[in-house]
Amino acid sequence: MTTNDATDDSTDNLDESTALSDAQEALEDARRRIAEAPAQVVVVNHLMGLYELAAIHLSAVPPKLDDASLAIDALAALVDKLGNRLGDDIETMRDALANIQMVYVQMKSKA
Repeated sequence: MTTNDATDDSTDNLDESTALSDAQEALEDARRRIAEAPAQVVVVNHLMGLYELAAIHLSAVPPKLDDASLAIDALAALVDKLGNRLGDDIETMRDALANIQMVYVQMKSKA
């Protein structure tokens, strides 16, 4: 091993260590931000993620109806169970659920 090889190895190790440290710091920052947000906001964001997941599967060519159905059922279960605990977002979530269910039924009838 030459001196240059040893220097390259230590530079690579330092770069990896710095990248790992940066990643850990970013993760801790994300955890802090989530902990500071009201749970209702985080839950509604996840519900919208389920809505978007269903929409993605419905827009696939061909549509992935089974995958969309799972996402829609998960969304429905949470919206129904949580109800008014979602605060001001409950009506938006109920409308989103009704919308995606209607699209699903229309697409399934075409299949």
